[in-house]
Amino acid sequence: MKKLRRLTALAACAALILSLAACGKAPDQDEQKKYTVGVVQLIQHVALDAATQGFRDALTEKLGDRVEFNVQNGQGDSNTCATIANGFVASNVDLIMANATPALQAAAASTSDIPILGTSITEYGVALEIADFNGTVGGNVSGTSDLAPLDEQAAMIQELFPNAKSVGLLYCSGEPNSLYQVNTIKAMLEDLGYTATLYPFSDSNDLAFVTNTVVAAIDVIYVPTDNTVASNTSIIDSIARPAEIPVVAGEKGIAAGCGVATLSIDYYDLGYATGIMAYKILTGESDISTMPIEYAPNFTKMYNPAICEALGVTIPEGYTAIE
Repeated sequence: MKKLRRLTALAACAALILSLAACGKAPDQDEQKKYTVGVVQLIQHVALDAATQGFRDALTEKLGDRVEFNVQNGQGDSNTCATIANGFVASNVDLIMANATPALQAAAASTSDIPILGTSITEYGVALEIADFNGTVGGNVSGTSDLAPLDEQAAMIQELFPNAKSVGLLYCSGEPNSLYQVNTIKAMLEDLGYTATLYPFSDSNDLAFVTNTVVAAIDVIYVPTDNTVASNTSIIDSIARPAEIPVVAGEKGIAAGCGVATLSIDYYDLGYATGIMAYKILTGESDISTMPIEYAPNFTKMYNPAICEALGVTIPEGYTAIE
């Protein structure tokens, strides 16, 4: 009987050891989890496309085939963005990436539970109507900002056009972050001695009319990081270049289409940084409610060789040509 008990105990121990060994060899459950990420992008243009690509590349590098993307385009319409965001909520995606302010606003209105990361957002306090914004949204929202140093953009206008007297600030009135930028840089330009005037347009339908009004009244045009402008640079260029009025832009994509120069971030890098944030949230490394908004670390002075040549604008050293 004792021998039988001994054999039974040994067998039980062996089974336990084999079980533990099997558990040790089994992949970690978290390492096998698959994720679905919904991406709502306001509209297609160079800057937003680059941010979305950077985001996807970062998450794919980290998670491989364990992440699946559902990328949808809002066609420039906030209501379409809302429909897309609500669809993501209904399908219970693991995270929503909202590219541009109206997309972020739509996503934030659709859920308070699913993590939301914004990118290509200029100022989160303005976008989400947060009074006394301190750099952290809280709740289920965080992300990255494309806000360039506006004081340095104002200084660029002075560097390139020291003899100009007036600057027209052309922007879409339907984009709150554009209004934030032009109001901020207006004060800076006036401190530098320029007359700065706001020229809002409501949408692409009246952009040509407003641009014609601007070129008849001012010496230089400034356009911020404005999505409607970015999608319609050819309209501005077709009016400003023949009128020999230079355009200084808030970002590279706009400058490539209608500007002489810009102080711009790299939107691919911005999207990539957003993807790294998403990875940390999905894997539980970070809590989105405590993640501060991240800002682009580098800005590059760039110029458009073709438009500069056409307008006879001489660019000083330290600028990189837009290819």
